[in-house]
Amino acid sequence: MYKYAFYNFELGILKITYTDTAVTALKRMDNIDEKNEHSSLSDIVFLQIQEYFSGKRTTFNFPYELHGTEFQKKIWSALCEIPYGETCTYKSIAISIGNPKASRAVGMANSKNPIGIVVPCHRVIGASGKLVGYAGGLDMKKTLIDLENKYKK
Repeated sequence: MYKYAFYNFELGILKITYTDTAVTALKRMDNIDEKNEHSSLSDIVFLQIQEYFSGKRTTFNFPYELHGTEFQKKIWSALCEIPYGETCTYKSIAISIGNPKASRAVGMANSKNPIGIVVPCHRVIGASGKLVGYAGGLDMKKTLIDLENKYKK
């Protein structure tokens, strides 16, 4: 059974979807759309997100589950290999998974990433170096990249 917790954060309202054992989604919202049920797990997640925004955290260690196709999970796993404060292209992710012609499919998998920020799809940019495509909006993508550039060591 899914539960939902909402917290005000730097980019609006953070919706944390979780079970008794793991987080299943993080999403920026404009309003609260479910019953708001905070828990020790959701509080830990929110604390780690706050630490990320203040430059004190570059990785996350709360339990989460990624639900998607095997291909999507392969992409999401590759995203987790992109170092904090760095970017790469959709093509480089496609190459890293052994499918160099799958740039568009990488973009589609990124758009379905249920745990943004933690699974860092915001670090993937277009071949031209421009910011393209982000489920949370390009303003959020730019904010996250700028934040990481500010705090990277």
